[in-house]
Order: sequence, then structure tokens, then C-alpha cells
Amino acid sequence: MTISLIQMPDVAFEASTRGLNLWWTIVFPSLLPFFIIAELLFGLGVVHGVGILSEKIMKPLFNVPGAGGFVWVMGMASGYPAGAKWTAELRKRGQVTQIEAERLVAFTNASSPLFILSAVAVGFFGDPALGVFLAVAHYGGSLIVGVCMRFYGFSDQGSNDRSSDFSFKQAFLAIHLARLEDKRPFGQLLGDAVIKSVQTLLLVGGFIILFSVLTGLLQDGILFSSASNILSLVHVPPDLQTPILTGMLEMTNGIGEITSSNASLVTQLSIVSFMLGFHGFSIQAQIASILADTDIRFTPYFIARIIHGCSAVLIMLMIFKWSSMTSLQAVKIFNEPSVYNYSYFDFMFVVGPILTLSAIVLALILEFKKIKQT
Repeated sequence: MTISLIQMPDVAFEASTRGLNLWWTIVFPSLLPFFIIAELLFGLGVVHGVGILSEKIMKPLFNVPGAGGFVWVMGMASGYPAGAKWTAELRKRGQVTQIEAERLVAFTNASSPLFILSAVAVGFFGDPALGVFLAVAHYGGSLIVGVCMRFYGFSDQGSNDRSSDFSFKQAFLAIHLARLEDKRPFGQLLGDAVIKSVQTLLLVGGFIILFSVLTGLLQDGILFSSASNILSLVHVPPDLQTPILTGMLEMTNGIGEITSSNASLVTQLSIVSFMLGFHGFSIQAQIASILADTDIRFTPYFIARIIHGCSAVLIMLMIFKWSSMTSLQAVKIFNEPSVYNYSYFDFMFVVGPILTLSAIVLALILEFKKIKQT
């Protein structure tokens, strides 16, 4: 890697700039509100109440405590690596056992609906109708993973925080008791939420830039050539070899290259569905770093990614077979998939950097005040 950086500094600089722009304009401002709200809900004890209300669903379906319902919903709403972050938080608070946390992290890390319906369907494929098929395949695959993982570590006794009755009264009581136990005033709670959220997103940004550079260097190196030869042995078309390898490392760039290829629509949809479920090593590295502070093992999550990707492909193939695809054959594939042509991303490219910079400055001020007080 060091030799490659010295030989190709222009490639490294261009790749790191591309990764930085993605994080600076889209990832940070999009995820920050979800992260702050979730941190506040944890501190206010809302997760305890949600746990009681969703126990009847989460336990029989996924064999995890009811608090996992909060992680599942928030993880899907905000996208990866949010599910891992809040699963780790539950584990640190003792609300789930190690096995339950490993089950939970396996299926709560999913792509956000905004990314699938907007960035992938409209920005990359050029057809909003495809977003529905991609979303059904992706979230259907996530559901299959959750059901499969319920049998993982079945001998585990589970956490003791159980409620047999669906009761709003018990839920509000649990919220009240958890809030009293936390003891932090709301001002401190809000400040801590901002600081922790910004720290997590800085970590995410580092991984995005790192894997963007790694992908750029490897595409011109011997490793991609060797891997392409292996793909040729299993009859993968030459124009799909580099996009597949890119997507294994960094999902977003890989999806862009897949949709720019000459492959058939069903092939593109199937490969993209697998990439969304597999996450790519960049997102997997982000999740591994979050789990590193706990005793949650990475291996079950990695195996679940393969199951998720394969399940999503099977669902996509069934949808494609059973649906009338005549109107979708003329779907427009952009030659420049990195250019989004819809209002949300145009808005984020203008406002996103301002929100990112403001949040980082605010976090630094709050951290300085906390250090000064101690």
C-alpha cells in the first residue's frame, strides 16, 4: 500500500477527495439527526418502554428482547452502521446478552429507504419504479436473516429483562425508572448526544475515505488483476469483473459501476441486491470497529451478510419473473452515476457541508466545556 501511494499519488488524492465529498455532503448531515435523536431516546429511557411494547413481536420472531425493536426500526430508518451502534449500546447497558446482541446486529444493519429509493433507483438506475423492487428484496432478505439467526446460539438463556404483558402503563413506568436511573439533566444529555454522534460519524468518514483510496489503488494494481482472473474461471463477463470487485470493497462505487455496464437489467438488479445485503468491506469495517468495544463477535454478522445478499438475489429474481417488466426494459442507465439528478441530493450538496461543519464545531465547543468543567 505504501509503495502504491508513492507510485500513484494522483489516484490516491482523487479517490480520497471523492470519499471525503461523499461523507461531507451526504453521509454526515443525513445520519446526524438520526444518531442524535436515538442517543436522546436512549438517555430518556424510551428504549425500555419500546422494549416492553415490542416484546411480543421480537421474542417469538427473532428471539431477541423487545428493546431490539427500537434498534430494528431506527437501523432501517437511518441506514448502516446505525444498527450496530445501538446494538452495542444495548449490550453495554446489559439489556441484551452476547448471543442476543449477535443475533440483533445480524439483521438490524440495513440500507436506508432514502438511499435505495432515491440514490440507487433514481440516481443510478434512472427509474423510481425499480426502488420498490430493490426495497422489497433488501428488506425481505433482512427479515429472512433475522428469522434464521433466531436459531443461532439457541441454548442461550437470554436476558432477564422480560415482560409478559403488553401494557402501556408498564412501558411508561419503565421509561420513568430508566430516566431516574440515568440522572443526567437534559442539557447534558443533549450535549453528550451531539458529541457521541459526531465522534461516530467521524469514524465512519475515516473508513469511507480509507476504502475509497484502497479501491482506487487496487483497481490499477495486481490484486484486482488476479481477482479478475479468478472471476473469469467462473464465467463472469469481463465488463462486470471490476464493478463486482469494487462493490465488494465499497458498495456505492460498485453500484455505480454496475449500472454503467452493458449487463441486462435483471443481472444488474441481482448484483446490486447482493451488494446492498453484503454491505461491502468498507461498511463491514465500520461495524467491526463499533463492535470492538464490546464482546459482540464479528463472525455471525459476516455470515449473515452472505445470507442476506443471497436471499435478496433470490427475492429479486422471483419478483422479476412474476412481474410484468415490459415497461422497465427501456430503463435509462446513466453513464455518470455519481451525478444525482434529483432535488434531495442537489439540496444536500449545497446545505450538507454547512451542516457538517456546524455540527463538528458545536461538538468541539461542548467537548471543551466538558473538559473545562472536569
